[in-house]
Amino acid sequence: MIQLHAFDNQRAQSDALAKAVGDALHASLTAQATASASSAGRATLAVSGGTSPRPFLQTLSAQPFDWAHIDVTLVDDRWVAETDPASNSRLAHETLLQNAAQGAAFLPLVDVTQSLEAHIAALNADARRRVPDVAVLGMGEDGHTASIFADSPEWDFAITTPERFVAVHPGAAPHARVSWSMSALKQVGHLFLLIAGPRKLDVLNAAAAAPQKNAISKLANDKGVRLDVYWCEN
Repeated sequence: MIQLHAFDNQRAQSDALAKAVGDALHASLTAQATASASSAGRATLAVSGGTSPRPFLQTLSAQPFDWAHIDVTLVDDRWVAETDPASNSRLAHETLLQNAAQGAAFLPLVDVTQSLEAHIAALNADARRRVPDVAVLGMGEDGHTASIFADSPEWDFAITTPERFVAVHPGAAPHARVSWSMSALKQVGHLFLLIAGPRKLDVLNAAAAAPQKNAISKLANDKGVRLDVYWCEN
């Protein structure tokens, strides 16, 4: 199910999404504290890279959340060193892991000191890498979200595997990727989508109207998934 939240400008969009993410994280922490009186618990937030999320991530960094109990990770990342301009990890450090959010722990998705295949296996074996409580997705004009690209040889595996992490080699985009799988995304407790512009809204509406071979359509047409879409016109 899609719930659309529309805004006139990027500032209003970023402010509203930051509040919604904060409320979702607080709810997750409260639920964990109730379930385990001996521990305050932790919540995991996964964010996206690219240029569109930058203002939102900067807004989020200043929010007075309980960052000491929040683990920040990524929805996906390119298989490049953290110093590379294409690295989503680098973007997270430059934008989100600043100000109040410096108190959060960061769980990167990439370690180029080992092979991609070995690293994916290690991520899937790591009990700390649980499905995020809250995730903020982005979306390409081809309908991909995270790094689940329909033109990759891993498409069928990425949308069907019960494993949390997959390696993806997009056909029309540079760099191999590490991505949460479709099954993992469907298990996220609070799932948000941040997009802008009429073209992306058209892509989303078409993906929701009828099943298509793209990742956002897989989410939009799953009756067990609620996707809160934060969209602004420009």
